[in-house]
Amino acid sequence: MHFLAAPGLRFDLLRLALLVISLSSAAPSSHAVPLQTAPPTPQDIAQPASVTPTQNSTTTYHLSPEKYQKAIAYSRAGYRLYFLSVLWNLAVILFLLRSGFIAKLRDFAESRTRGHSLQAVLFVPALFVPLGLLHLPINLYWHHLSLYYQQSIQPWGSWFWDWAKAELLEIALALLVVTLLFALIRSKPRSWWLFAWLGAIPLSLFLGLIAPWYVDPLFNKFRPLQETQPQLVQSIALLSRRAGIPIPPERMFLMEASAKTNAINAYVTGLGASKRIVIWDTSIRRTRPEELLFIVGHEMGHYVLGHVAKGFAYFLALLFFALFLAYRALDWMLARRGSAWGIRGQSDWAALGALLLVLNVMSFSGEPIGNAFSRMQEHAADAYGLQLIQGLFPDPNEVAAHSFQVLGEEDLDDPNPPKFIVFWLYSHPPLNDRLQFAHNFPHPPK
Repeated sequence: MHFLAAPGLRFDLLRLALLVISLSSAAPSSHAVPLQTAPPTPQDIAQPASVTPTQNSTTTYHLSPEKYQKAIAYSRAGYRLYFLSVLWNLAVILFLLRSGFIAKLRDFAESRTRGHSLQAVLFVPALFVPLGLLHLPINLYWHHLSLYYQQSIQPWGSWFWDWAKAELLEIALALLVVTLLFALIRSKPRSWWLFAWLGAIPLSLFLGLIAPWYVDPLFNKFRPLQETQPQLVQSIALLSRRAGIPIPPERMFLMEASAKTNAINAYVTGLGASKRIVIWDTSIRRTRPEELLFIVGHEMGHYVLGHVAKGFAYFLALLFFALFLAYRALDWMLARRGSAWGIRGQSDWAALGALLLVLNVMSFSGEPIGNAFSRMQEHAADAYGLQLIQGLFPDPNEVAAHSFQVLGEEDLDDPNPPKFIVFWLYSHPPLNDRLQFAHNFPHPPK
């Protein structure tokens, strides 16, 4: 399912920082690079003899009756769980505010030390641990659904360990962000939002740089692609040179996704020295080589078309207005409810609860805007990927169309998502639209 965030992900202050990791799925490109005039020939692309060409034209996304029912049930359950998750988040934060729990945590931290940094060390984990535990039922049910519909194969023990690591990372990042943010609120009570925005720029770049080195390996195992797939490395290298962005073999990695999921994927990630391309082993097993190259070509399109730079600029613009609105909304909220919640002002640690409430509402309300922007970029990347493989295979349109068919079958993609759901939740165009676009993509003149 093409959600910007999967159901069960908590929408809070950290989303503004963690969103950077997803936006940094490729390094910024300074300008679009046209296709080179001398493409690799079909013989240059590694194609094992066991792979047979597609016999029938793939014109629409279709599923067997059994898979169709599963895809509908799985998708609808995901949609419901997403909206339930949003309401649950708001209810949890409101409960913690109205019960005085957050104010009591503030009192506890201030009673133990006068140093603001030490107060943050006591207060932030004490708040985020119960938030994580209260949201755990949503996460548990989402994993249950994924197991039931055979999308996940990750054992519960491994899943809990990943959940614990994610929570610890979130708390560590929250401690850094909240400490710096409230230092700004104390020193710049009327302009803290502007300085916070300026500080988010280097933080975002730093997170994008280190994520492939230090974050991703905490959750999945990565190996050099050259170790097991030398032919694929050669094919990707040829494709990348055609795109004008040569990728050396040492920057190609295999992710052992099959230990946890049946989903298929490939992506580019990192900034500068950490830039790399990652292929899931499930994709290699379940797609034909030419289909996998189209998927890789789509990801290269994000590089060549400057999508990461544009997405980063969009993120910064959105963050600018989000922080300003959060500043005004927080001031308005505390004037009306602050005393009832035991909050003394914006610089009070307990104001973090009110700020989380504001950011939850803003994040939910802004979901359609961000997803519309993402759908436009994904459509452009589809077009680029199709353009990139023209001339490499006898029927490149069928290659791309069938890759979407395989993606839908493996991921139980909704064959007919409601228009409202697409508008609100889909970060990619509906799969059937993408498949038909690929099927009807104009061939270049001979």
